[in-house]
Amino acid sequence: MNEIFLDENFNVEETTKQINHIMSKWSIQFLDINGPNWVIYDYDMEVKYLFLFQVDFEDIETRIKLEDLKLNVIHHIESLKDETTYRDNLINAVFI
Repeated sequence: MNEIFLDENFNVEETTKQINHIMSKWSIQFLDINGPNWVIYDYDMEVKYLFLFQVDFEDIETRIKLEDLKLNVIHHIESLKDETTYRDNLINAVFI
């Protein structure tokens, strides 16, 4: 499993490219967006990548960046036209 740590200075465009590249791999099936933890699974539901956003969810600029990133990645996943899917739980009361 690869762990990738990101702070509030993450670049939306670069991170989008990084996640989209991973999600385009034939062995990847599922992205679970759960607050600051974005987990990427293969077809055996084994964790392959873990993006850990070490950010302040109360900061509006950071939340906008996370929402932009989420929408970019979801759009890409939906364009793949295969079995790759996602679960979106970016904003959860537990994390705010």
